[in-house]
Amino acid sequence: MAVLKVKFTKTKRDKLAQILWILNWISVVSGIILFSLGLFLKIEIKKRNEVMAKGDINSVPNMLISVGVIACIINFLGGKICYDCSDANKFSRWKLVMLPYIVCTLCFTFCILVGALMCYTMRNELEESLYLGLRDAIKYYKDTDIPGRCFLKRTVDLLQIGFRCCGNNGFRDWFEVQWVSARYLNMASKDVVDRLKSNVDGKFLVDGVPFSCCNPSSPRPCIQYQLTNNSAHYNYDFLTEELNIWVKGCREALLDYYTAIMRSIGIAALLIWLFELSVLIGVRYLQTAMKNVLLLGNLEGESDGWLLENSFVETAKHNINIIKNFGKANQISTVSGTSDPSTDVSNTNCGKNNVTKNSIPAAS
Repeated sequence: MAVLKVKFTKTKRDKLAQILWILNWISVVSGIILFSLGLFLKIEIKKRNEVMAKGDINSVPNMLISVGVIACIINFLGGKICYDCSDANKFSRWKLVMLPYIVCTLCFTFCILVGALMCYTMRNELEESLYLGLRDAIKYYKDTDIPGRCFLKRTVDLLQIGFRCCGNNGFRDWFEVQWVSARYLNMASKDVVDRLKSNVDGKFLVDGVPFSCCNPSSPRPCIQYQLTNNSAHYNYDFLTEELNIWVKGCREALLDYYTAIMRSIGIAALLIWLFELSVLIGVRYLQTAMKNVLLLGNLEGESDGWLLENSFVETAKHNINIIKNFGKANQISTVSGTSDPSTDVSNTNCGKNNVTKNSIPAAS
């Protein structure tokens, strides 16, 4: 029994073809939107690739870009097919193409759904990439004279100012690295020498942060050095007073930023997937209705259209049997009694004397 069978008159078939023609052109626009969203996300990731570790974070934008290009091509072809389906004579040219087209479009719409879901599952990979990238960026913050790292200081400073953040997980990350270049250290100062000697790795560590961590909205001048020393500043209590530097880590700030973008892109991709799926269902009804009207021979009469020709269970069993029998077409059948041609040799009974001899009639 057919699933969701609908009866179509010639007028309904023509209207359905015209509506699907328009919807396919709208789908071309949706493909351009998908391509644009993927390109936008790729550019946003590219802007801050210096503070990201190499990984598979570009898989989502690449997926959206690819799906967007395919959407433009496949929906353009669908528009041409639906336009010709308004004429039964023109439909005969596409009769053998429509079913493969529907199957390919179904796979394509599934790719849109996968791309939408990937926008929500990318957070863990992005968080790990940001953590490793920011850790290295802070570590090499002082290396302004080394090729390949000379722009990291500027990148990190602009990042902390733009996103109102400090450090990787927080401002305390700056306490664990030497972020002041050795060229600006006064080696004649006893305090500098003592700090270098007191550290096992010979690093100059201070309880201070770069200027880009300062909060310009604070009424008090920025305290960026000796943050944990209450006696170094007037009327200052490190434990109770709200600091006038950014306390939010840059990893969290960037993660929130990209998560908001991907959530919006994911919602848009899901809406486009629902739209594409509805268009695909309409094309399936048009294909079955036009096929049945040709079988009936009356181009002006009514015809049935359906989503599936048989029930879901029967269709599933049929497809499973096709998959099981796939690849057996080239095998030689032995059921019908046909033997292997390589063994089809006449029995000569070589070396044997069991061949019946004609007896010689005795003389009378």
